Parts: sequence; C-alpha cells; structure tokens
Amino acid sequence: METKKDSLYASTLARGLQILRAFDESHVALSLTDLVERTGLEKSAVQRMAHTLHVEGMLDRDPKSRLYRPSHAWLELAYAYYWSDPVIARALPKLIEFSRAWGETVNLAQISDDHIIYSLRLPNQRTHFAASVVGRRLPALNTASGRVMLSTRSDEDIDQACARWPLLQVTGKTLMDRCEIARSIRLAREDGYCITRDQMLLNEISLAAPVRGTDGQAHAAVQISISGIAFNENQVLEKFLPNLLDTAAGILG
Repeated sequence: METKKDSLYASTLARGLQILRAFDESHVALSLTDLVERTGLEKSAVQRMAHTLHVEGMLDRDPKSRLYRPSHAWLELAYAYYWSDPVIARALPKLIEFSRAWGETVNLAQISDDHIIYSLRLPNQRTHFAASVVGRRLPALNTASGRVMLSTRSDEDIDQACARWPLLQVTGKTLMDRCEIARSIRLAREDGYCITRDQMLLNEISLAAPVRGTDGQAHAAVQISISGIAFNENQVLEKFLPNLLDTAAGILG
C-alpha cells in the first residue's frame, strides 16, 4: 500500500519510528547529526522527534556528550511482547529442557519479513555475547532457521524469497549463491531439518527444525549452535537431531 494514499497513515509517527530504528548493535549512541544521516530526515524534524522521544522516556540523553541511546522503555516493550506471544510461553520450557539435557546453545528463531529474529536464546559457556542477546536479526536466507521455515512454504514463495530477499556475507564461507540456497531449502523440506556450517560464524554448525502451525507452515524454528571443532555434521545429526525434532514438534506454532 502506498502511504500517500493511506488516509490512516500517521507520517509524524512514522518519522518518530525512523528515529528509533536508527539504533542497532553497531549504532548504540547517536548524535543529532548521526540521526540525520541515518534517517535522511531534515535536521529540524530530527531535533523535534529526538527531543520528544527523550521527554517521553523512549531515549536517554547524555548531558555531556549529548548523545542519544535507547532507554529502559525498550525493555518494557520487549516484556510486553513476551507476554503477548503464546509461542514464547510454549517454547521456553521446551528449550530449557533441551539445554539442561544437552548443554548446548539453543534458540527460538521467528520469521520477521525477510529476516529471522532470535526471540529466545539459551547460551552455553562457549557462547559469545552477541550470540546470547535476544532480538538479533539476520537475513533469513543465510541461516538454517530461515531456510527451514521457508521450506514449509510453497514453491512459488520459495522462488520469490530466493530471488528477492537480502543476503549478507558474514564469513568467507557464507553461501551467497541464490540457486544453491534454493536447493538447500528444498532439501530441508525433504529432510524436515536444515543444517549449515560456517555461515554466521566460522567453525559453527547450525541445526534447525521447524515449529509448524496448524496450517503446516512454520513461523518459528528451534535452532542449536554446535562447535564445528568438536563435531562434524554427521555427528551433530546423529547426536542431536532426534531430540531437536521432538522439541520443535512439542511447540505448536
């Protein structure tokens, strides 16, 4: 829908959301100049929006540096989201059970447009900080979770996603061939799981199983990250796959 033709579209609110979306893991504290550059909005509009968001408690502002950063209100919104999504409530005890039994990093990923977002993360002792924080977004096509969720969709949906969705080269071995990615997704449909290696982190094996809804499509996936130094792909499948599939099947999406 074109926003100019949408009589219900609040452009002022949209600009305020642009300000909030300017913050990410690489941009945690921003000046007015930074916000102008990242949003493309006029400086006067950015100044009004940032001030309003600060007054309303959505942004903190350092009195010395004058840099803005997300406030605790963002955590309150995340807290509300957790209570609003029934999949989270069903998944958490299952993931805790899996984590305790196997001692490996286990995540719940959900599809978010053309990305996945990690909504639950239970790390082990080897997990680095970035891989333990909920809310991280990654291109769906580059991840085992995204591919296994796509595998539950129609051929037409898969073809369109593989042609149009973004890719991100994270390691030297990240798969960037869209035809190969499409083949990987269709293989995941046959197998009922997806396994990748070295895609987001070198020497990391990622194994994901779909959490299917009543319509058969998956909007979530259970994913584990295993050391590629300690295991090879066949060992990962033999040791973890049956229980991962049981865990995913126990969470009705």
